[in-house]
Amino acid sequence: MELYSTELHLFKDLASIKESRNLLFCDTSSVIQPILEKGIVDHLMIHRVLGEYLSIVDQSSAADIIQQLSGHLLVRMIHTRDGSKIGMLCVKHGIAKVLVGIVSMVDDTKLITKFVIRELQATLKELALDKSGRRLLLQLLHPDCSLYLNSDGLAFLNLSVMSLSAKNDSEVGSEKISRDESGKVAAKSDIPEENLDEEHTKEAATTNSDMTETRSGKSDIPEENLYSAEGGKKDPLLRRRELLVKSGWSLPIRGDMPLFNLVDVCIENVGELLTSNFGKEVAMGGSDGILHPTLDEKLSNLRDAISALAAKPISEEPEELEEEHVLENFHSSRTIRKLVLDCPAFASTLWKKSLERKCQLWAQGHSSKVVSAFWESSDSEVRKMAKEELKPLIDGGILKILENKQFADED
Repeated sequence: MELYSTELHLFKDLASIKESRNLLFCDTSSVIQPILEKGIVDHLMIHRVLGEYLSIVDQSSAADIIQQLSGHLLVRMIHTRDGSKIGMLCVKHGIAKVLVGIVSMVDDTKLITKFVIRELQATLKELALDKSGRRLLLQLLHPDCSLYLNSDGLAFLNLSVMSLSAKNDSEVGSEKISRDESGKVAAKSDIPEENLDEEHTKEAATTNSDMTETRSGKSDIPEENLYSAEGGKKDPLLRRRELLVKSGWSLPIRGDMPLFNLVDVCIENVGELLTSNFGKEVAMGGSDGILHPTLDEKLSNLRDAISALAAKPISEEPEELEEEHVLENFHSSRTIRKLVLDCPAFASTLWKKSLERKCQLWAQGHSSKVVSAFWESSDSEVRKMAKEELKPLIDGGILKILENKQFADED
């Protein structure tokens, strides 16, 4: 009541319920916005007011509040009952950054699987096809990639407690030799002793430089909160494997459950997903080969589906002319090109099923980028496979190759 207007203090029995709600909304809004801008969210009373505020505001205002809270402020609120309720609302209705932060930092993967992954599995298809929704999957496939997370998202994930991240000199000296659980002496740090301070300095500089700045040039994160809770202690690769491979998103579908697995979704929607880097990340098996070897057979099916789509002839039917061929589309042709350059197994499948003895047809336009990738591949077997057919096209000036990609005839 201390935060409510004078009218609501004196006239609690206002005749018009609508009028009292409007007064409450306007007055509370004028109080809450400065509080959020200053980052004063640690107190129970603020959590209670925010909870009441979210119960009366319209959809647009509620979305704005949740977006403001979906970041470092939320971490400081979930220690109270009302704060934890707001946290759940932010997870349920908030932006993708909240979920990305959860799967990147929380060690209890069983809890995340139960309350987040399982809830999203029934809508995995919609998640994969949505530009914002797929960021959660991309973070697991290729974590902390600047192609998929903007500077705001990366800065949020890189927040840390400075005193816990950078050991002081005495701690470094005492921890050069450590012991594992069995009592054996562990290996020394990979960083030379004379460079330890330099490494910590670089880390601090990187963390500070990653902080997002507003148009005014000042950080939008309060100075006292620049270093928030750091990620968990679990090995990041293990955490990703437990959430992406063992959780159910990537496991075969059993029974009549209306659930989807990641690779099957990509196979069913291969044309659409090839227009983004998401299709490439899945077909490659993710960073560090996260999907291998569990899903090798599924990934082979996905590469077959891409090759089958590329093998389709160019349609001459008027009603089908509006849909571009996958090799002629600006975005999908570049995705396929990257797969050829980075995945020899895919290059071999694509060549045999789609391009062999057809390269002259595809040597012009956007499709030429795919064809030239076989010549530019760093894999000698891929180059050798396509050399006989591509060399006459290159010598005749039909297929253009960058000068720095002209490999010698070593094969």
